[in-house]
Amino acid sequence: MIAVITGDIIASRHLVNQEIWLAPLKTLLSTWGERPKTWNLDRGDFFQIEISNPEDALIKAFEIKSLIKKATPLNNHKKISTIDVRMAIGIGDKTYSGETISESNGQAFIYSGEKFDVLKKEGITIGIKTPWINLDEEINLYLKLSQTFIDSWSVSSAELVNLILKNGNTSQEEIGQKLSIKQNSVSGRWNRSHAEELLEVEKMFRKKVMTILK
Repeated sequence: MIAVITGDIIASRHLVNQEIWLAPLKTLLSTWGERPKTWNLDRGDFFQIEISNPEDALIKAFEIKSLIKKATPLNNHKKISTIDVRMAIGIGDKTYSGETISESNGQAFIYSGEKFDVLKKEGITIGIKTPWINLDEEINLYLKLSQTFIDSWSVSSAELVNLILKNGNTSQEEIGQKLSIKQNSVSGRWNRSHAEELLEVEKMFRKKVMTILK
């Protein structure tokens, strides 16, 4: 079983400078695997990533989300107030491994593509589809509720969340040192970003997927 993330940058055609999100995203994905075997970017704003451990899929999606949203201040197009990304996670088997990820096939790729195709209609920017209907219903509800605060992330909130996701069990004091801000400022950003709730959703997803896979 693997996971596949299919995504695109929302309204990217309105962005004057594509590099504000493109370069950081390429850098991140290159640490997760080799292009184009396990990830690729097509048409400038469409991407796909294969995740070998399905339980890691949501934390990686959250990391991409926070990475893109913290790039917003460099955008200089008046029609875009924030940069956001739409992503669908598919979990399932892999029946064929091609030279590029676009050539590979299997249940995970199909599910990811099917969920991606309905995200816009559903009015959500992150969703999941797996062989397990009960898991899908529960996690998609959590993700829909999480979107209410993810959508309101400021650049500083997204920056904080991105740092937390990349560094695991980092204390607020350590975060403050990395961001060069005081601990009370870290606490304020932590609360405004609902980082605790986000981590709880990720923990629940990881626990359920690992239990099923066992």
